[in-house]
Amino acid sequence: MGFFSFVDPALNFVFGPLLNLPPLWAVIIMSFLISLIIVVIYKYATNQSVMKQLKDEIKDLQKQMKELKNEPEKAMAAQKKAMQTNMKYMMQSMKATLITFIPIIILFGWLQAHLAYEPLMPGEEFNTYVNFNDGAKGNITINVPEGITLLSEKAKKIENGRVVFKMKGNEGKYTAPPLEFMYNNETFSKPVVITKERNYEAPISQIKHSSVKSIELGNKPQMMLNLFGWKIGWLGTYIIFALIFSMALRKVMKVY
Repeated sequence: MGFFSFVDPALNFVFGPLLNLPPLWAVIIMSFLISLIIVVIYKYATNQSVMKQLKDEIKDLQKQMKELKNEPEKAMAAQKKAMQTNMKYMMQSMKATLITFIPIIILFGWLQAHLAYEPLMPGEEFNTYVNFNDGAKGNITINVPEGITLLSEKAKKIENGRVVFKMKGNEGKYTAPPLEFMYNNETFSKPVVITKERNYEAPISQIKHSSVKSIELGNKPQMMLNLFGWKIGWLGTYIIFALIFSMALRKVMKVY
């Protein structure tokens, strides 16, 4: 979660039980909770009578524009007024947006850290990919910590800008020492988490100012919905359910 990582323990304490549920249900529940927080803050951080008045005015102007489609000048005037009213509506909602912005970013970071990928399971084989910038040649060598078994050669030749190492390991957090890669007198490290729990190290580490472009663990993206062959991860799933919950809660709570 980067800058907000100091709140991880609190978030794990509050939302950790959700990780015991199937990932889809965890995202659905979080979508509802976040939508509820946003709608409640929106209701009490804005002047709802003013918001309703502006929204009604926008609807009336949109209706006028449809009726005036054969009168371009009057339709343009109605459109201009609708844009001005819409801007007033957005300015009224700005306070609520600012209040919710940071908490929502923090919660999104927590979801990304726990539900975006499948964990690397103990005893199961996985690949680690080293990706190179154009022109990189030669061999790269890997050292694995105790508890991880390398299933491919220790030194491998770069082919088509990539090297793949196959391995498996016992359950544990391999951060000290991590995986280590040696290439052109440079050493690169990549921590690994192998666990049955819903936890993982960030799969991709970008490398700057080097022939090595990135190091990527073999965590598979977590797909939660399959809509007619369209597989959707946690973010798309969240957006779908958040829109549904937000519209329902706004109607029930009469939020404009």
